[in-house]
Amino acid sequence: MGNLAAALDHPSRVARPAVRRGWLEDGPGPDDRRGRDEFVEVPWDDVLDRLAAELDRVRTRHGNQAIFGGSYGWASAGRFHHAQSQLHRFLNTIGGFTGSRNTYSNGTSSVLLPHVVGDMHAVLRQASTWPTIAEHTELIVAFGGVPEKNVFVTPGGVTVHGTPGHLARLRARVALVSPLRDDLPSTVDARWYPVRPATDTALMLALAHTLVVEGLHDREFLARYCVGFPEFERYLRDKDPEWAAGITGIPAADIVALAREMAANRTLITVTWSLQRTEHGEQPVWAGIALAAMLGQIGLPGGGFGHGYGSMGDVGDTGPELRVPYLPQGVNPVDEFIPVARIADLLLHPGRKYDYNGEVRRYPDTRLVYWAGGNPFHHHQDLNRLRRAFTRPDTIVVHEPHWTATARHADVVLPATTALEREDLGSGRRDTHLIAMHRIAPPAGEARDDYTIFAALAARLGVAEAFTEGRSPREWLEHLYRSWREEPTFDRFWADGELRLPPGREHHTLFADFRADPVAHPLRTPSGRIEITSATVAGFGYPDCPGHPVWLPPSESGPLWLIANQPHTRLHSQLDAGDVSQAGKVAGRERLRLNPADAAARGITTGDVVRVFNTRGACLAGAVLDDALRPGVVQLPTGAWFDPVEDHPTGPLCAHGNPNVLTADIPSSRLSQGCAGQHATVDVERFTGPAPRVRALHPPLRKGSR
Repeated sequence: MGNLAAALDHPSRVARPAVRRGWLEDGPGPDDRRGRDEFVEVPWDDVLDRLAAELDRVRTRHGNQAIFGGSYGWASAGRFHHAQSQLHRFLNTIGGFTGSRNTYSNGTSSVLLPHVVGDMHAVLRQASTWPTIAEHTELIVAFGGVPEKNVFVTPGGVTVHGTPGHLARLRARVALVSPLRDDLPSTVDARWYPVRPATDTALMLALAHTLVVEGLHDREFLARYCVGFPEFERYLRDKDPEWAAGITGIPAADIVALAREMAANRTLITVTWSLQRTEHGEQPVWAGIALAAMLGQIGLPGGGFGHGYGSMGDVGDTGPELRVPYLPQGVNPVDEFIPVARIADLLLHPGRKYDYNGEVRRYPDTRLVYWAGGNPFHHHQDLNRLRRAFTRPDTIVVHEPHWTATARHADVVLPATTALEREDLGSGRRDTHLIAMHRIAPPAGEARDDYTIFAALAARLGVAEAFTEGRSPREWLEHLYRSWREEPTFDRFWADGELRLPPGREHHTLFADFRADPVAHPLRTPSGRIEITSATVAGFGYPDCPGHPVWLPPSESGPLWLIANQPHTRLHSQLDAGDVSQAGKVAGRERLRLNPADAAARGITTGDVVRVFNTRGACLAGAVLDDALRPGVVQLPTGAWFDPVEDHPTGPLCAHGNPNVLTADIPSSRLSQGCAGQHATVDVERFTGPAPRVRALHPPLRKGSR
């Protein structure tokens, strides 16, 4: 709430519609002044007229596939005022758009898992619940840990935060495999295996090797429930603990001991989403499944494999699996899409071919980008490259409550309300309640909700009835609720402020049914079984993702490994201007954690302003020394609003500490084209001389109005 309240009337709010001066005076077209130009405030009717005309020009001259509907992001907790749904409904109403597929969070896994186990949902949503783990699990091997800071969030919100309590009551022994000791709450007694970043797969392969050479693997399970183990077993012959020790930094004796312990207990192998958000991110997920299959415990309560514990609040939750009211988006007549993390490639390389999940696709020629409810200058990689990409379209439109970097790189910025400034229905995945979200503050300045903006554009384009169906926002809330249930009435629900949803149940998972009878309950893989080796993936011929789990070393190296993980003080980049987020800064910038040994070698002490850099760019941060990091590792959370300093003597520089000026804009592999932004290699030095002022929280200079 500290972030919400402070951000409500913060100076960074977009007060009125604003148009970049170059677009206003020169018209649509590619422009390298984006992100540097000033903005002019324009009356609502004027800007809506201009925008409607531009949408019509693009779709008429270039086709609707030339419109990219972005809006990837978390946006509002409300189900009706969900910005992505609003934008997609509007664009579908005017003829469609090029969209994106998958997520930055788990886009690699969402492509891989159907090939290996046939169903992503079965892994992410039907894993053992925390009560089941408490009752049955004896050992948790947590690759990437179970970071407690992440379990307070779920798309749509979380009413009751149950995971911290489950973690505090955990009885299972835990093996924490992570470069960060605090990837597990301090209340959990765990053995820490401080693995080198990007080497978890090598450790998994060595564990698997030990199971084979000591005869601890479950051959009966592998024969009945899996395909492709013999080929994987042959690959393991030289992947022994001594080999892995040199790669991972974990002693060979510790690897052998851990493998024996895993085989002797009911063991749950967990892999966080962070591990697949890397180069070759398919491999730790696939290797984790193979390792769990070798133990023969997949489908047993509290055993087998889990993916995302500690990555999201609903993984392992016991809440209801009930779809709450939502706004229909309609049907998109355009079949073009891109993998979500390829936005810069889309803009920079129209017409270029690329591989994706066995297909050869081509990037469409994008002329207009429409973004609402997201911030690509937060979640994308290599932001200096993204800046170049944003110079290419004819027009970029953004709905935003605040002057984020995405807004500053747009042509048309329309002030949007926040969740506190409108009415809505609130509920998250597996949430216990549906919340009546009453408006508690008037809109700031001239802000409007996304629905009202799109309704006005739809009217100008002759499709008002198709978009609004004749309903106001309140009438939509009543309609959606009443279409969902009759009792209690909407009026009763609205007066009560909440509705408790039916409790979830401890159900048999897909893997439990599969284990009971793999013939009657096959997986949705080509074989119907767990594919330790996938003939389909092997047939694609991708050298960066062969047909079974393999060790593929990272393509870059450097003095220090940077981990760019999620922050403690906000959700991604949302409300970075808020009090809680700002209180977590050091020297007014995002905090960089270093191991004391690495800091001493560079003459750095806590509170220093430091420059973090590599060949892609650099940022300033505030140093904090912490021995909870493995030596050779630094950690800088994502989400500080990107604040580029133009023409700095040292080269491209973010004054505020956004780590995505350092991460590489490369795909996890040709299979998934997923995000690889979790890691980068960098160096760090004390910054001497006057540090550039942080300007990200102040509106860009605007002169005059129209």
